[in-house]
Amino acid sequence: MLKKLFLIISIMGVLIAFATTIQADKSNPKVIMKTSMGDVTIELYPDKAPITVKNFLSYVDEKFYDGTIFHRVINGFMIQGGGLTADFKSKPVKPAIKNEATNKLKNKRGTIAMARMPAKDSATCQFFINHVDNPGLDHRDNTPEGYGYAVFGKVVKGMDVVDAIANVKIMTRSGRANVPRETITIISIQRVEDN
Repeated sequence: MLKKLFLIISIMGVLIAFATTIQADKSNPKVIMKTSMGDVTIELYPDKAPITVKNFLSYVDEKFYDGTIFHRVINGFMIQGGGLTADFKSKPVKPAIKNEATNKLKNKRGTIAMARMPAKDSATCQFFINHVDNPGLDHRDNTPEGYGYAVFGKVVKGMDVVDAIANVKIMTRSGRANVPRETITIISIQRVEDN
């Protein structure tokens, strides 16, 4: 009887350890984006957007985003950044990646997605955070116009900072519309180690 009880306890211990390992493996990576207006924590979804998350984290690990700005801000739409310096110079980028907008993730308020040119597979480093639900940016079909923008994560802390950025006064500068009047700097983006 005692041997059976010991065996059951041992098996339960192994199962609990196994379940904990599985749970730990499935935890999504997070990054903290420190901006001149506050901090934003973003959870990434490598299971849904593996190419996009790998690309984004490669820029993060190389400190590419440090010192870039939010250069396009449209209240009630989105805030875009990650490619230009404060003097509006474009940083050199890696090759464009495959658009993963078919991953069924929607451009809902607080999600982060890749910015791109009209060509569907043209995203490099720039990203945007949706200020509101933007169903018009979701994948509808396989045409260049309907392909959509790949969501790869979501703000889990600091949406008030996103709201504050979205509400700044804007202007036209260097031929670009919707530029914040006062520079909003991305001081750094770093991985959060304690998921």
